[in-house]
Amino acid sequence: MQSALFDAAIAIGWRRFSRDQGRLQGDAFQSVLDGLAWLFLQPVIAQKLIDQFGGRLRIAVSGGAALSNTISQCFLGLGIPIIQGYGLTETSPVVAFNAPDDNDPTTVGRAMSNVEVRIGDNAELQVRGPNVMRGYWKRDEDTAKAFVDGWLRTGDQAEIVAGRVRILGRIKEIIVTSTGEKIAPVDLELAIMNDPVFEQVYIFGDNSPFIGCAVVLSKKYWAELASSLNLNPDDVGNLKSAQAVEVVVNRIRALTQSFPYYAQPKAVILSLEPWTIENSLITPTLKLKRNNLADHFTIDIQDMYHRAPTSSK
Repeated sequence: MQSALFDAAIAIGWRRFSRDQGRLQGDAFQSVLDGLAWLFLQPVIAQKLIDQFGGRLRIAVSGGAALSNTISQCFLGLGIPIIQGYGLTETSPVVAFNAPDDNDPTTVGRAMSNVEVRIGDNAELQVRGPNVMRGYWKRDEDTAKAFVDGWLRTGDQAEIVAGRVRILGRIKEIIVTSTGEKIAPVDLELAIMNDPVFEQVYIFGDNSPFIGCAVVLSKKYWAELASSLNLNPDDVGNLKSAQAVEVVVNRIRALTQSFPYYAQPKAVILSLEPWTIENSLITPTLKLKRNNLADHFTIDIQDMYHRAPTSSK
């Protein structure tokens, strides 16, 4: 019951937020119903989360990495005023941000006043303005590489729609398959991690025929899955079971069905060992160390691409 009320509060709160932002039009009757339901759900559900932040939070800013749609809808729907921004050390550091009354959580907002943004080669976001550094101290060669025609190269792929900036991913992280398709791995990873059975996700497939991924499963889910397949969950060798892998691949495909077919993972490596700072698989800011993960799973990845994908339908 509590879980159903929580989900209802998020759904209704998100609709209220979208109306306030001018992105949800029509159906006045639904608006009235949402308002009446909110009179009950706000104190019973939403206020409990707000109280965890002290009860008087005016604004929360998210940066450093993309905020998943699930998380942003949860916080905004329950009344936590979270906004995303974007910047670099080289830009002092803010380039763009959302505002409380002009908030689209699928983007990092609009460029600051007097700051210009444009899309360069390879969809790279480039920045020009008084906040941009002059160069790196005693690193003339690096400084020259960082600029093109006076614009700072951010190293991030982006698109600008209706004045808003949406970050697609780091250029150096963009996967290019052997068929020439380009995929931003972070978007896929966030979509898969919307399902709590996946604690960590690493997408790969550069110069390969299809996209694959490695996942850290929650121990509870693995115990349930193994038992349903008559496998011993304490035997880590069963993580390579074709039956278990197929079930997880299909679950991942369902989570990524909104992506183009070529971007949907066709095979998966199952793991229970968390990726940590100590084992050098993530950074202190909890970002994936992709090269280290590629080395860590080298044998499994090579084996994966020597076999046909588990599910290609």
